[in-house]
Amino acid sequence: MTKFLIADDHSLIRKGLSTLLREEYPGAEVSEVTDSSELIKEAVVKKWDLIISDISMPGRNILETLRQLKKILPSTPVLILSVHPEDQYVVRALKAGASGYLNKESHPDELLKAVRQLLQGKKYISAEGAEKLAASFGDDPNQLPHEKLSEREFDVLKRIASGKTVSEIAASLSLSVNTISTYRSRILEKMGMQNNAELTLYAVENKLI
Repeated sequence: MTKFLIADDHSLIRKGLSTLLREEYPGAEVSEVTDSSELIKEAVVKKWDLIISDISMPGRNILETLRQLKKILPSTPVLILSVHPEDQYVVRALKAGASGYLNKESHPDELLKAVRQLLQGKKYISAEGAEKLAASFGDDPNQLPHEKLSEREFDVLKRIASGKTVSEIAASLSLSVNTISTYRSRILEKMGMQNNAELTLYAVENKLI
């Protein structure tokens, strides 16, 4: 019996995925969780054949969650679903341990194709994602400013752009205010920007939030 674990904070998405998987894999076991913390807890309960997770959920940053999952479940494939374009997150997701990346606007047939490939031990990304991945291995003259950031800096950027204060970000990440201020300074320097307003506008225009 094939076992699937779905992680998404939207009920309609979870139910839709569950229905699709049960139709394609009769008798399959499909469990659902709604945030990163539940995902980690449920992931170790049994041997899952595939974990399908949204990239934006309440709780811990999903890229950090991915890295933790790969440490405790190195052989379990994880398919990331996202509303964000492949060119924004696919490289980061794969480097963090994802086996596949798919946009939520993809056709159900493409989702099932991705599921089949991951169950066979293969990887899956779209043609656009593959192009972005290939570019990441060399000096890409078209590299976007946020792609120069480390994972932690990228996380802080998204939180700043979401309207969080330095103090709020520090508390949520269990870091000092000075540390977050340092990250903010690095982000502004690397991206060639002057203030939070510019960072927020950039994040919105590039669909990072």
